Amino acid sequence: MAEPTYRRRLLVLAICCMSLLIVSLDTTVLNVALPSIRRELNASVSGMQWTIDAYTLVLAALLMLSGSMADRYGRRRVFQLGLVVFTIGSVLCSLAPSLGWLVAFRMVQAVGGSMLNPVAMSIITNVFTDPKERARAIGMWGGVAGLSMAAGPLVGGLLVDTLGWRSIFWLNLPLGAAALLLTALYVPESKAPTPRRIDPVGQLLVIVLLGSLTFGIIEVPSTGWLSPLILGCFALAACALAGLLLYEPRRVDPLIDLRFFRSAPFSGATVVAVAAFAALGGFLFLNTLYLQEARGLSALNAGLYTLPMAGMTLVAAPLSGRLVAARGPRLPLVLAGLAMAASGVLAVAFDAATSDPLLITVYVLFGGGFGLVNAPITNTAVSGMPIAQAGVAAGITSTSRQVGQSLGVAVIGSVIAASAGFAAAGRTSWWIITGCGVAVLVIGAATSGPWAAGTAERTAARMAAVRT
Repeated sequence: MAEPTYRRRLLVLAICCMSLLIVSLDTTVLNVALPSIRRELNASVSGMQWTIDAYTLVLAALLMLSGSMADRYGRRRVFQLGLVVFTIGSVLCSLAPSLGWLVAFRMVQAVGGSMLNPVAMSIITNVFTDPKERARAIGMWGGVAGLSMAAGPLVGGLLVDTLGWRSIFWLNLPLGAAALLLTALYVPESKAPTPRRIDPVGQLLVIVLLGSLTFGIIEVPSTGWLSPLILGCFALAACALAGLLLYEPRRVDPLIDLRFFRSAPFSGATVVAVAAFAALGGFLFLNTLYLQEARGLSALNAGLYTLPMAGMTLVAAPLSGRLVAARGPRLPLVLAGLAMAASGVLAVAFDAATSDPLLITVYVLFGGGFGLVNAPITNTAVSGMPIAQAGVAAGITSTSRQVGQSLGVAVIGSVIAASAGFAAAGRTSWWIITGCGVAVLVIGAATSGPWAAGTAERTAARMAAVRT
């Protein structure tokens, strides 16, 4: 097959970015709508956590499976199926009669969503084969995430205040239909030359691990740390993790190829993704409740308050892609960690909640830091691996993002539920966000130097030798 022209590659990138826009908009507008959903469906704090985490958990559990399916059956085919399922799930969410049904329909959305972003990234990786072009493309991809953060709170707030929270799910219908048509017309089909076999045991262990761990964290405030239910959840999660570590190396085509983690940059990118997205998930959940319930703002005004954070993400994401292309991943990772940690320290040390200028400064720092982190994570994860395994590598990294976001919502939501007042909950939550920023800084710096690059080269060479 002939190499696509640069203009055609940009068109494919734009189509793939539409899937990211759909998924990211859905997340940001839903956060703005949480207080309205809470009032109409009589939801508790844990109910709001499950509205978010039911989606991210299913997404995290299925991303690697979707990456493998895309490599085997065709990336465009799986991508199109994901668009159809995600759009159907959105329609069902808009019709949900109760919180339980909304959570269930969010899980349907997640099944479709698992076939979108990691598969789209795999398509981009196969279309943009030049490393510098790929880094710039990934930076543009990150810019779309920033765009969704900028538009999501405003669009979501406007819809919630005028048409009600159910209207936020209507956004996905025209976007999904347009992306489906354009994919059929312009996105080339591609498969891995030696696709991986499905790993049902590994898939089940991942579901048990993520589900039991998150359930335990969310339900701690209502049952207590030493309750049999919580202890049983954590014990089950530990057993599932041990099972993965023992079982996966024995398979020829494991769901999680543990050899990837011999590459220090890949391992670092995975941990940084968990830390950065835990901070994001916790930040969005905390500030939605703070602005609308503690300060009494409308959904639209709450969205306007967070616009500086979203705007900085929009600016920083493409800048990060250019920095990665020109100087490698270390500089943007260090800057990202510093900015995210500084936002948390400023929020706690100077009690930013009492001053709008300080609060806006916190939002700007956090948004800039988060905007810088995406491009080096994605580029590091897919660049050091054999091209045939792009779907699996992208799936693992995307899984780390969703795991992080689930944990961020679970942990900070539990802090809010267990605290006597919002002021105390806010301080504890911002310290957690600070810790996530420090983790991005330290781990990003440690796994992006010459030694780390050497481990990536050796790992890729060993894997390529095994495959041939």
